[in-house]
Amino acid sequence: MRWEIINKLQITNYKLQITDIIDILLKNRGLKTEKQIKNFLNPQNPLKMKPEDFGVSKSQITKAVTRIRKAVKNKEHIIVWGDYDSDGICGTAILWETLYQMGAKVLPYIPDRITEGYGFNVESIQKLKNQDSELKLLISVDHGITAHQKIEYAEKLGIQTIVTDHHEPTKKNPPALAVIHTQEISGTAVAWVLAKALGAPKQKLKADLALCALGIVGDVMPVVGKARGFIKYGIEELKKTTRPGLVAIFENTGLDSQRIGTYEIGYIINPRINAKGRMEHAIESLRLLCTKDKNKAAELAKKMEISNQERQSLLDGTVEQAKALYVSSNKLIFLADESFHFGVIGLVAGKLVEEFYRPAIVVSKGETYSKASARSINGFNIIEAIRTCSDLLVDAGGHPMAAGFTIETAKLEILKSKLEKLAEQQLDEQKLTKTLKIDCELNLENLSDDLYEKFSQFEPFGIGNPEPIFTSRVVVKNLRTVGTDGKHLKLTLSPAPNIPNIPNYPAIAFSLGYLVDKLKVDQEIEVAYNLSLNLWNSEKKLELKLKDIKCAQD
Repeated sequence: MRWEIINKLQITNYKLQITDIIDILLKNRGLKTEKQIKNFLNPQNPLKMKPEDFGVSKSQITKAVTRIRKAVKNKEHIIVWGDYDSDGICGTAILWETLYQMGAKVLPYIPDRITEGYGFNVESIQKLKNQDSELKLLISVDHGITAHQKIEYAEKLGIQTIVTDHHEPTKKNPPALAVIHTQEISGTAVAWVLAKALGAPKQKLKADLALCALGIVGDVMPVVGKARGFIKYGIEELKKTTRPGLVAIFENTGLDSQRIGTYEIGYIINPRINAKGRMEHAIESLRLLCTKDKNKAAELAKKMEISNQERQSLLDGTVEQAKALYVSSNKLIFLADESFHFGVIGLVAGKLVEEFYRPAIVVSKGETYSKASARSINGFNIIEAIRTCSDLLVDAGGHPMAAGFTIETAKLEILKSKLEKLAEQQLDEQKLTKTLKIDCELNLENLSDDLYEKFSQFEPFGIGNPEPIFTSRVVVKNLRTVGTDGKHLKLTLSPAPNIPNIPNYPAIAFSLGYLVDKLKVDQEIEVAYNLSLNLWNSEKKLELKLKDIKCAQD
């Protein structure tokens, strides 16, 4: 791993003030003007913003609201058609509840990941029309921006469509009645913007910011700009939510709602919401979010936990299988197999990127058609790359860092060859080397509880606003491995060189246990770390969470 220190300030004989460090962190995030800093530290509450503030077309919102109100008035049948991930499910919950409270004859619809796939599909539209001849309006959530032919098909059946989406568009908008689209926020947040325009009660909109936070973090969107406000105020609502489904998840996982942040959303809450869609059917997750019955919520949350455990087991096995198949030194990982379960291939691709640091495409191979998920690295726009081969694909959609597509199985090898050549052209060794971006160098005497408290202004953390990372030269005073198979390192560190009256600091190095043989007591090393607050028996103590370690022999 290559270290890149963003701020090259030399501090060997200089004790930084807290304000100096905060200024460095702001500068490193590209925040220079007073207005930029103010908007970052105090993002605007979405409740106070208009649709156009999010990049949504005012005229398209007007068209959508007019059509929906007409449908409600005339008792026309409506389907809110969501996606099967947390972003689509949360957005579906918001929009379905809003329409239902308006008195609409509306039902939610979540497609089956394996048999129906992502977004609209012709067979399912026809099925819904056969079941309900009065169906007049489809409203998408978190999809639809590329569904031109499917929307045209619905139109032929006498069904109009309103698209709400945030994915990468094609050159031309789909032929929907209205297109509510922006890439500044997630699918859930776009649905929330429409609900707000429809006149949803302010108290509901405020509470539903919790679901927006889940959706944005779940879609791994940058925690900057308009999305930052949704996450900040959404986390505040999560901490006090009374939505029975969310409360049941907290209770089932032992999650302290007062300590929820982007980590808890990304690694505890969202995986459980997603698990049903990966293993069975995501409609169960929607039921969990929408139920008002606490007993029903508890029952559904337990089932969700079982599905999550099954998902984790399947993921672990599939990752090992994929790693065994990966024997090439190509700059793009492209793996296809009949045994890869479609519900976890996106997660598998993410794990491969994490370990090998190169774009990864994992394909669930079918007899006639195959479905794929892709994840990427900085410097390689994966959806753009995939769309250069659109003549080979049935459909494709996604973002620069994550995408998916369907292809005829017979064309897989042609696609693989084309994408590998493209990666060979665009990626060099520098882009394929994982880089740890470090904010600045600090001496341990710069660390304090007050400094840690100041970091809270920078929350929520995530892509575009990473948790601050520092590097310090330290001396190892104690070390041991902890965890299963000694996977992690536990250390005690002191300043280097030794400085009187500066305390030693405990440190934890997750997944760095393999370095134990390279370290010894009284050895001088460099560490890259986040600063954290360890709570133990009601006592708070600063701890270093090590991201990487450099020894003298490195």
